[in-house]
Amino acid sequence: MYQQLETDRLLIRPITTADSPFILELVNTPGWLQFIGDRNISNTNDAEKYIQKILDNQNFFYSVFELKETQQPIGLVTFLYRDNQEFPDIGFALLPQFEKKGYTFEAASKYLNELVQHKVSPTITGITDPENEKSIKLLKRLGLTFQRNFMQLNKELSLYAITIQ
Repeated sequence: MYQQLETDRLLIRPITTADSPFILELVNTPGWLQFIGDRNISNTNDAEKYIQKILDNQNFFYSVFELKETQQPIGLVTFLYRDNQEFPDIGFALLPQFEKKGYTFEAASKYLNELVQHKVSPTITGITDPENEKSIKLLKRLGLTFQRNFMQLNKELSLYAITIQ
């Protein structure tokens, strides 16, 4: 679901290929590399191709959140309908220099509230590495609860979920 959203401090908008410098920086941060994986993006051209692939996939929605005052992109909220999962999942990533300021919670909770209001799915999940304590803490704070661990591509993942009434 692509929408323009706003919080007290953030603007949340659909990703565009113009975000390639930001994506190049984000996907090469230590947290992304450790918990999401290396996307082999080493320049803005690679980043632009990566974004275009996302835009071409009608089941993937990546939204950039940026500081309202400066319009500097600082993070992503994602909403993905994956072929191998029963329900869509919400995800997020943030540049490390903006951590511990509540930005990701602010963006993800606003986005999740929109998903709930639009009743896009009876359940929304969050999938994370069981070692990713920051992600787990945020998923729980968003109201998702642990369901189970599962294996995917020889990697253990944890599934959290929230049921929409």
